[in-house]
Amino acid sequence: MAFTRHVALQLPSTSSRPLLPARSRHLRISAQAAAAVAQEQNEADFVVRKKVSMVSLGCPKNVVDGEVLLGDLTRAGFEITSQHEEADAIVVNTCAFVEDAKAESLEAIVEAASLNEDGKRRQVIVTGCLAQRYGPSLAEDLPEADLVMGFQNYGNLPGAIAERLGMQATASSSSRVQVGEATVPFRPEWDRHRLTPRHTAYLRVAEGCNHACTFCAIPGFRGKFRSKPWHALLDEARRLVASGVVELNLIAEDTNQYGQDRRDGRGLGALLRELSALPGVRWLRLLYCYPSYFDDDLIQEIATNSKVCKYIDMPLQHINNLTLLAMNRPPQAHTKALLQKLRDRIPGLVLRTTFITGFPGETDSAHHELVEFARTFRFERAGAFAYSEEDGTPAADLPEQVSPRIRCDSLICLCSASGVFRDVVTCLLQH
Repeated sequence: MAFTRHVALQLPSTSSRPLLPARSRHLRISAQAAAAVAQEQNEADFVVRKKVSMVSLGCPKNVVDGEVLLGDLTRAGFEITSQHEEADAIVVNTCAFVEDAKAESLEAIVEAASLNEDGKRRQVIVTGCLAQRYGPSLAEDLPEADLVMGFQNYGNLPGAIAERLGMQATASSSSRVQVGEATVPFRPEWDRHRLTPRHTAYLRVAEGCNHACTFCAIPGFRGKFRSKPWHALLDEARRLVASGVVELNLIAEDTNQYGQDRRDGRGLGALLRELSALPGVRWLRLLYCYPSYFDDDLIQEIATNSKVCKYIDMPLQHINNLTLLAMNRPPQAHTKALLQKLRDRIPGLVLRTTFITGFPGETDSAHHELVEFARTFRFERAGAFAYSEEDGTPAADLPEQVSPRIRCDSLICLCSASGVFRDVVTCLLQH
């Protein structure tokens, strides 16, 4: 059975551990007798490895988290399987970005638990942003979840699963909810079992976000912005390349902010130079850039470094000034000047962006301004979303909430009238 958007890694199956040679009680023993004793020892020590499967949902940062968790589980002696029916435990690595993502995650948890109707008791483990954001209430509302685990406790996942599968004796059972802080130190991320094709990998350069976009709940459960340490990042890249990776996709909440929380002068431009010097690297790609932080060094590096793809993914969300102000995003003049600067200085640049329609207070005039901007600027790639109210965000409490129907109509209008939406456009609505 395959869950929605299921991604899992199939490793070669090994069903037994290396065994110690049999011990003889006599100084003299025939080769035949020794073989018989060894066979008996082998049968006594034979242990079937417990199997774990994963449902991986959400963004590339969640993919990296899942890959690292799978690496932890493999080193702890678990076998990773892509067949949920075979699994002794199913890890659902959830997303909590918008309402539809949360609904998809909840559906995956319930679907995983429903497999237990065949009589086999599988542990259902919930990780990811939904677990981090809603831990205690999620556990209360979903008795199907055997364990709800947040980022701070990821290193404990193998032990927690082993305990629940009766693989190790404990004095008392650990808590069913293990969430902890959102702003946590980086763990080593190179020794992971990748869910991506062999030639490409995500390289997380930073985590968290210090911006206060009024529609976004991410800083609350991904924590404050922090750059991955320089030497750890380069070491991770070297190891990924040594494993066969030729394309590194750099990711963060705000990738181009890399290094600006430190004072050593090494920003994203310097990082691109170092990464491009690694033997075997062919392509470097930037995802999730914020419409700021593009200094001259970074722009020049993108323009002149042959290994840096002339591709920038930069979500803008809107272009109308009043809407941008309500969103707490950079103003229109800044954004337009930056876009023109990037196009002028980087030959052959492919720009991708995303927009939100139906934000609270968005008027017909503001919507038409967005449509006209998307049509005339001619982004090479674009995606769009209908606004989703997120609990705990300032935008959810703003007056003049736009009806779900108008949000969706505005989305369809933007996509059809602008003529630039070559990506699959997603209508994310609270149904």
